[in-house]
Amino acid sequence: MVEDAIKERLKHEVIGILLIAAGIFLFFSLISYHPIDPSFFSHTSSKIKEIHNWMGIVGSYLAGLLFQAFGFPVFLIPFVLGLFAFSFIFRWELKFLFIRLTGWSLILLATSSLLALWCKPIEFRNQELLTGGFVGEILARGLARYFNFPGATIVLLIVLILAFVLGTGISFIALLRLLGIGIGDLVEKLGTLKTMRKERSQRARKLQRQKQERGKGGEVALPTVIDTSSSSAPLKEIVEQKPLPFADSQKAFHLPPISLLEADVEKRQKIDRDSLIMNSRILEKKLLDYGVEGRVVEVRPGPVITVYEFEPAPGVKVSRIANLADDLALALSAISIRIVAPIPGKSVVGIEIPNAARETVFLKEIIDSDPFRNSRSRVSFGLGKDISGEPFVVDLARMPHLLVAGSTGSGKSVSINSMICSILFKATPNEVRFIMID
Repeated sequence: MVEDAIKERLKHEVIGILLIAAGIFLFFSLISYHPIDPSFFSHTSSKIKEIHNWMGIVGSYLAGLLFQAFGFPVFLIPFVLGLFAFSFIFRWELKFLFIRLTGWSLILLATSSLLALWCKPIEFRNQELLTGGFVGEILARGLARYFNFPGATIVLLIVLILAFVLGTGISFIALLRLLGIGIGDLVEKLGTLKTMRKERSQRARKLQRQKQERGKGGEVALPTVIDTSSSSAPLKEIVEQKPLPFADSQKAFHLPPISLLEADVEKRQKIDRDSLIMNSRILEKKLLDYGVEGRVVEVRPGPVITVYEFEPAPGVKVSRIANLADDLALALSAISIRIVAPIPGKSVVGIEIPNAARETVFLKEIIDSDPFRNSRSRVSFGLGKDISGEPFVVDLARMPHLLVAGSTGSGKSVSINSMICSILFKATPNEVRFIMID
């Protein structure tokens, strides 16, 4: 049994390889065919020694026979030989081999007949050549005699479709279904494109009307810019601090004075309201370009990012705005944009855009703020400011397992130093003890 299977497999592989070789030989014979080469249908002088065909005298006679018989559809034969070769090698549906061969033979005859019926002989390499060969000419004339030209065309097309089904095994209904789906998708895409152009034209006209109204001096609602720089307690004037005996173990321990910390108030950037309002208008225009109408009602500048509260027009889906983060980042030349859709407790969408210049947050600002002073926990520490510029204070007791991670230069050491200093400014040695393992 095993030996018979091996012999059968070797037989199929040998047949497949021979068919591939025959297909390659025939292909190169056909593409190098020349009418003046010797063939069964030419009277070439025996003195002509040069043969143009790449496959020599055998290729010359073979190409001449096939070209004269079937015309240009003869190039289907090497392709069919390749298909049958792979069918033998990989044993694809060999039981239908005769049906497939019949189908491709009918495709060759129907194609040759259609070319002979529709196309006149053409000049090929300085000699006249029948496009469908003499076989196609005979079949085309016979059909035209009984069915006339239109009837013969219909008959040949029907034969070609049936032959395609037999030769490929593809269902004609499935083929029509695929064509219908493709045409339907094309029509749908064309309709979508037309709708997009119409919406873009409407947005452009609306934007033009808004510009004209602004030019006439009409009142336009400006977004509210909230100054978050004054949210924390006012910074005290820096005073040169003399050494204090707050760590003297002989006396009662006193918390270190906040004047030990520094805060460069002069380097703090002032809020540029005009710039924020201009950015709001740019953001509204970019969103309008993507078909999202609305206006920026409030701006909250922070130390690192600025939050623009965008109120969409009635009927605009929030999910549509949320999907535009990457497009807005590209349009506004921003590193990244985060969209909070919607802001909890508000009927607006938060659009967070990084500031061009980051503000330095000093530890003194956090420790001297109300959230830190009012925190009852002795292990409270400041982590900086949130996106709205408010001091951010957390309780270590609520996070017993804390991991600080980040790339080189991202501020891990500074963050840990700030945590330690926060506790030192909040608790005495009797209240909190440190165990540090390096």
